[in-house]
Amino acid sequence: MSHLEPIVLLEIQSGVATLTLNRPQARNALSTELMIDLEKGLAAIARDSAIKVVVLAANGPAFCAGHDVREMAGLDGRDQVAALFAQCAKVMTAIVRLPQPVIAKVHGMASAAGCQLVASCDLAYASTEARFATPGVNIGLFCSTPMVPLSRNVSSKHAMEMLLCGQPINAQTAEAYGLINRAFSPEQLGAEVQMVAETIAAKSGYVVKVGKAAFHHQREMGLDEAYAYASDVMTANMLAADAAEGLSAFLEKRSPIWRGC
Repeated sequence: MSHLEPIVLLEIQSGVATLTLNRPQARNALSTELMIDLEKGLAAIARDSAIKVVVLAANGPAFCAGHDVREMAGLDGRDQVAALFAQCAKVMTAIVRLPQPVIAKVHGMASAAGCQLVASCDLAYASTEARFATPGVNIGLFCSTPMVPLSRNVSSKHAMEMLLCGQPINAQTAEAYGLINRAFSPEQLGAEVQMVAETIAAKSGYVVKVGKAAFHHQREMGLDEAYAYASDVMTANMLAADAAEGLSAFLEKRSPIWRGC
């Protein structure tokens, strides 16, 4: 790879944006530079209403090896360490708060902050050869920040087993845990992810945006508060143009023509 080639690639086609981590020689380790570029890519996507869904992929033998250990070892003092993890948190929350759904397309290893990246995405599909781990405990650094999305995706005991033992799990186990949606053969993965992306892209962008935001927001609420909030969201959605179009299309047995509002 040329050193002039971007470390995050962006391709947009038919409403689907693909962000590709492009540090294959470093197993796509999350250097500060890569995280900043990834955050910039997400910000650009957020501003583009023509983009309906995002696929997060990676080049090389690994999906993401986590933080760049060489960079971490060279940090000097609390402020630099805190800045690194603050930048990581910005990227992960940007994925959650992005208007468009984000699909992780995982091959190879997703370790530590790489596993965090997968857990932060709205959907995740993996090659049967993929592996997932939160191994910080093995080198004296508990994966506390990867723990945040991990514990929101899998059961407490499964999350704690991954965090305390630091051992990798295979794609089939990750599927059983709920960390990924499904695992496919390496030959099938690309086509399956593309099919899911195209399925979502065919929906009303407005409705998907409203639904994603509501899903993440209500998860932090108590039951009564969540129902009150979701009822307000659904009332506003019901009064939107795309809801009227969707209902009419259903009754008239035709495909809807979305206006995005």
